Amino acid sequence: MQKKSDVPQGTLALMVLKTLQVLGEQHGYGIARRIEQISGEVLAVNHGTLYPVLLRLEQEGAIASEWGASENNRRARFYKLTRAGHRLLQEETLGWQQTAEIVGRFLNARAEDLA
Repeated sequence: MQKKSDVPQGTLALMVLKTLQVLGEQHGYGIARRIEQISGEVLAVNHGTLYPVLLRLEQEGAIASEWGASENNRRARFYKLTRAGHRLLQEETLGWQQTAEIVGRFLNARAEDLA
């Protein structure tokens, strides 16, 4: 059985925004579970890390929230992406794609490429 890893530093906000874009309105536990599922159960979302990220994203205007009832009829805060959140997701996605491309170049570099 593969050990779960924590979400890499600096990626959780992007994962939250993308999850809300794809799935629409979700409560915190639902967001955490979807991130874990999408990762193939490789990542573990620490709820002590998730909720501060949700709060920060809400304070920045990237997401909005309201209280509602969860699937098991418990009171839960539901989050949704705002227009500003859609823009932030586009910017963050571009930045991470560029970073992945640069790291990929290093991982694939050979001595003859650097001469």
